[in-house]
Amino acid sequence: MKRKFARTILGGAIAALGLGLWATPGSATEGYFQEGYGARQKALAGAGAADSRDATAASLNPAGIVHANSELDVSATLFSPRREMVGSGPAGFTPTGEVESDLNWFLIPNIARNWHLEGNPWFDAVAVTMYGNGGMNTTYPAIARPLLECGGGTGIFCAGKAGVDLQQMFVSVAGAKRFGNVSVGVAPIFALQMFKATGLGAFAGASSDPGNLTNRDRDISIGGGLRAGIEWAVLPHVRLGVAGTSPIWMQKFEKYSGLFAEQGGFDIPASMQAGIAVDVMPAVTVMADYRRIWYSSIASVGNPSTNLLLGPSGLLGLDDGGGFGWKDVDVFKVGAEWRASPSLTLRAGYAYNTQPIDSRDVMINILAPGVVQHHITGGLQYRLSQNMDLELAGMYALDTGVTGGELPGFGNPAHQIEISMHQYEVTLGIKYRFGGDERPLK
Repeated sequence: MKRKFARTILGGAIAALGLGLWATPGSATEGYFQEGYGARQKALAGAGAADSRDATAASLNPAGIVHANSELDVSATLFSPRREMVGSGPAGFTPTGEVESDLNWFLIPNIARNWHLEGNPWFDAVAVTMYGNGGMNTTYPAIARPLLECGGGTGIFCAGKAGVDLQQMFVSVAGAKRFGNVSVGVAPIFALQMFKATGLGAFAGASSDPGNLTNRDRDISIGGGLRAGIEWAVLPHVRLGVAGTSPIWMQKFEKYSGLFAEQGGFDIPASMQAGIAVDVMPAVTVMADYRRIWYSSIASVGNPSTNLLLGPSGLLGLDDGGGFGWKDVDVFKVGAEWRASPSLTLRAGYAYNTQPIDSRDVMINILAPGVVQHHITGGLQYRLSQNMDLELAGMYALDTGVTGGELPGFGNPAHQIEISMHQYEVTLGIKYRFGGDERPLK
């Protein structure tokens, strides 16, 4: 009876979270990638490419699912990014003073299911995961502006309420095989993106297709890519792991072909993560990881906003059109896990990423101020029964800002803009082990 009740609760949670994946903006932590997926990864600041212990490993290093139990992991993250811009100095195109983005609370779901296959010649384990990204999400109100700045207009760009909303949903099916002390895994990825932009009418003269620049409602694109990884136990208590994700090739946003470079192109950049895990004590594991995200390889994200000054070739929507100017990001992560008792596991982590946004690109990145760099995390896992665990994780991203002048020709270069953000995040998860017995993990 208890097992039937537990499965009923979990089934309802899956349905609710699955629907949420289609409707919820994601986070802007390492650029616009999440620092980790699921409660365990989030508590460890995303470290763990060499230390897979649950079904969410498929979204980091698919090789690691051979070390996870046959289980279902369901989690939901309450994410609160606090974005703002502050204008100072001589009057310009954008406001003077502080303007905060609205909509500060988002729910981000995550689902992962792992199966072990006895006697299968191809895979020892398979997993299905659903997770989300996002974070280029802002909603600036239609604040009143002085007549001399906007000629009677309102909002940060003189065209009323302004902002962008990017949502990304991923579904992957992973398979992994173990060869002695080495495991390898592969995970094809299906992706869906939704995007809309409002309040950008003042840039119509800089667009190659002003009819598809702004206020075109929500557009949808679909696509796919591949993730693969390896995990190697080089010594009894030392493991190495490497995983990489190809670019995820997406359909173009046709409704925004006059905003994004390459006539609405918005592929998802490739990434790579490598790590080491050391069991310093039987119950204590420490992890150190390095991650790289190639934002600059995506023209709509990586093209400098200063391309708008090149003349006709730099118009928004063209191959060399102005973009957000994001640089590639390097991320350094450390995490520690203490299995304090059979019922309680404690976790902590820290991640630092290099700054993706340069001062020259601050004006356009009022829309996407993904500037945070320092993430402090922690969490726990508590056994509720033989089959079920409760997981908690928390994250605080320290306030970070970048300052730059307005683009010449689009404002006053002497007018300074600071974009900044800090973040709060709380994750609640439930882990259900089918059969109740745990596999030896390492």
